[in-house]
Amino acid sequence: MSLTGIEPKVLWNNFSKLNAIPRPSKKEERVIAFMIEFGKSLGLETIQDRIGNVIIKKPATSGMEQRKTVILQSHLDMVHQKNASTVFDFDNQGIEMIIDGDWVKANGTTLGADNGIGVAAIMAVLESSAIVHPAIEAMFTIDEETGMTGAMQLDPSNFEGEILLNLDTEDDDELSIGCAGGIDTNTEYSCSLEDINSDSNFITINVSGLIGGHSGMDIDKGRGNANKIITRILLFLNKSIKFQLISIDGGSLRNAIPREANAVIAYDKNSETELNQMFQEISDKIITEFQEIEGELVLKMTSCQSSERAVSEEDKMKILNTLTTVHNGVFRMSPEIDGLVETSSSLARVILKEGLFSTQSLQRSSVESTKDDVANTIRACFELMGCDVVQNGDYPGWKPNPNSEILQLMADMYRQRFNEEPQIKACHAGLECGILLKHLPNVDMISFGPNIRAAHSPDEKVQISSVSKFWDFFLEVLNQTPAK
Repeated sequence: MSLTGIEPKVLWNNFSKLNAIPRPSKKEERVIAFMIEFGKSLGLETIQDRIGNVIIKKPATSGMEQRKTVILQSHLDMVHQKNASTVFDFDNQGIEMIIDGDWVKANGTTLGADNGIGVAAIMAVLESSAIVHPAIEAMFTIDEETGMTGAMQLDPSNFEGEILLNLDTEDDDELSIGCAGGIDTNTEYSCSLEDINSDSNFITINVSGLIGGHSGMDIDKGRGNANKIITRILLFLNKSIKFQLISIDGGSLRNAIPREANAVIAYDKNSETELNQMFQEISDKIITEFQEIEGELVLKMTSCQSSERAVSEEDKMKILNTLTTVHNGVFRMSPEIDGLVETSSSLARVILKEGLFSTQSLQRSSVESTKDDVANTIRACFELMGCDVVQNGDYPGWKPNPNSEILQLMADMYRQRFNEEPQIKACHAGLECGILLKHLPNVDMISFGPNIRAAHSPDEKVQISSVSKFWDFFLEVLNQTPAK
C-alpha cells in the first residue's frame, strides 16, 4: 500500500523507498548502495567508511553557520521476522505496508520502523531546501541489530559535530539519555545418539501464538518465552512418559523474545492415552497462567514421522534440566531509576538437530559489573552440562548525563511545545550511543523518536500521528541548535 497520502509526506516517501529495499542485518549491501546514491544525487559529500557506514554531510542553511554541527544518526538494518504462516522472502522482497487507522504496520512481517523512520527523517532533512538547520553530518550505521558492528568500528575522523541526535527511541514523550550494554552467549554440545525404539510413535509438540517482542524493552512485560515453555512441557511429560528426544527448534533471532518452538519426540505406542492426558494437563496450566498476557497462545501435539536418531537418555536430561535452570527474564531492577530494568537475559534460540545441541542468548545491563554477573551465570549453567560456551559481541552501555546541554534544551522545548513534562529515561535496549560515545567522547548525545510498538516482531507498528509530532519537534530542535 502507498503511504503517499499521509503527513509528513517527505518522511513517509523516504520510508517507502527504504522499505522497498531488503536490508537484513549482515546483508546491507543494497541499502548501503542506495544511501550512497541518494547522497551523491543531492550533490552532497558522501563517504562510505571501511566497515560500511555511510556518512553524508550538508552545510548549514543561511544564518545557521555559527550553530554547533549536529550529527544525525540512525541505523540502516532491520530485524527480519515473520509469522510462520506468512510466505515472504526477506532477501528479495520489499516490506508490504498497511495503513490501519492511525498506525502503519506490515503484512505478517516486521515493519522496519526500527530504525527506518529515523533514517527517513534524516533523508528528508538532507534533501530539503526549505528546512532550517545547522551543518549536518548524517551517520547511517550498519548491523545494529545483530552486533552493533557499524558503531563498534566507526571511523571518528569523519566527524566534527558537537551534538548527536540518535533517532531510535520508541516513545514520543521520551528523551533517552542512557541505555543497556549487551553480550551474546552462544553454546554448543554434541550429544550421544541412540536408535529409536521399534514400538514407537512420533509426535511434534508445538508452541505458537506468543506476542514475542524486543528482548530488552519488553523483557519485563511477563510475556512467554517459547523455549522455556516447550522445555517445561517436555520436563512435565518426562515425569510419567518414557520418550526419546529427537529435535528442538525454538526462537529465531538473538534479540527477539521467542514466539514459537517445536520439539519432536518418540514414545511407546502403549503410552498414547497417558501422554495425551498429561499434555492436556500441563497445557491447561500454562494457558491459564499466561491468559492475561498471552491470549493467543496455542499448545498442540500432532503426529509426525522422523528418520533421525534420538539423543541418549542422559543427554536428554542434561538438555531439559539445563534449559529449565538457565535464567530468562529480569535479573535485576535498577536501584537508581524507578521502573528501569538494569540487567536481564533472554534465551533467544534453542536448536537440537542430529545430536548437536546449541543455544543463543543475549544478556543486557546498564551496569558493566552486573552484565558480567549475569553473563557468568548463564555461562556457568551451560558449562555444568558440558557445553562449549563462547561469549562475544560485548558492547558498553550509555551512562546518563543529566547535565547535558542538548537535554536541557530539548526538555524545555518539549514543555513549551506540548505543555507537559517529557519522560527523561534510560532504556533497557542496545542504543548505539554508548559505543559512539567511546569514539566521540566530547559529543553531547540524546535519543528520541516516534511511538513504535512491538518492534522485532511481526506485530511491529508505528503511529502516524506520533510521527508527525516527532517530525515537528525534530525540525524545531534543528532550528534551535545552540551556538558554537
